[in-house]
Amino acid sequence: MTETQKIKTVIVDDEPPARNKIHELLKMEPDVEVIDECSNGREAVISIATKSPDLVFLDIQMPELDGFGVIEALGAERLPAVIFVTAYDHYAVQAFEVHAVDYLLKPFDRQRFQTALGRAREHLQVNQREKINQQLNSLLRQLKSPKPQSERFVVKSGGRVFFLKNDEIDWIEAAGNYVRLHVGTETHLLRETMNAIQKKLDSGRFIRIHRSTFVNIEKIKELQPWFHGEYVVILRDGTQLTMSRSYRSNLPELLGTTL
Repeated sequence: MTETQKIKTVIVDDEPPARNKIHELLKMEPDVEVIDECSNGREAVISIATKSPDLVFLDIQMPELDGFGVIEALGAERLPAVIFVTAYDHYAVQAFEVHAVDYLLKPFDRQRFQTALGRAREHLQVNQREKINQQLNSLLRQLKSPKPQSERFVVKSGGRVFFLKNDEIDWIEAAGNYVRLHVGTETHLLRETMNAIQKKLDSGRFIRIHRSTFVNIEKIKELQPWFHGEYVVILRDGTQLTMSRSYRSNLPELLGTTL
């Protein structure tokens, strides 16, 4: 970009407050011009294809067509520089750092926003354009390839960010819009649904014993029959969990025996 050119920018997010926040922050940047705002992925595809922005703030989680769908619909060659915006600290964030200009994890502050925008300015130099296309093409290839199960979880607690391996977790329970990971005497909340977290668990290690409970089979010490076809699952640390009748058929396959 030259000094006289403004960075033509499109904001894509299905939540109006999120779009407004980004727009207000961009108003403080004299070299940036917001040329469009989109509330869904389909609008974004049309806007990017017709208006050719230099930069897009692209939300990941959107109904119907998400941020990844926008990338696949347009193809890397037709994409501007991209800053991903996400409310979830998934492991994919690590890939965002490699394959996009940057990412913003909601809620973000002005300092983090300006860091991302500064990286966008650097990438928009003429000699960076080919590199951006290569990165986005690499991301497209990853999106189309089978997604391996995650080997670890990223947990935020008390201002710290640390990692938990699958095999460190004893059991997992639903907690409203979160799941609670039990690791020895510690518990950690993760903003996930039970169905979403199931895709990240090692299917050979974790078994669902209740609609709100997963358990690491290596931590199971004993099974005791209970009422109405249910079982009490006793872990090595003495924790007692309930295996509902509707899920008891999951255990024989893993344990190599029938109940």
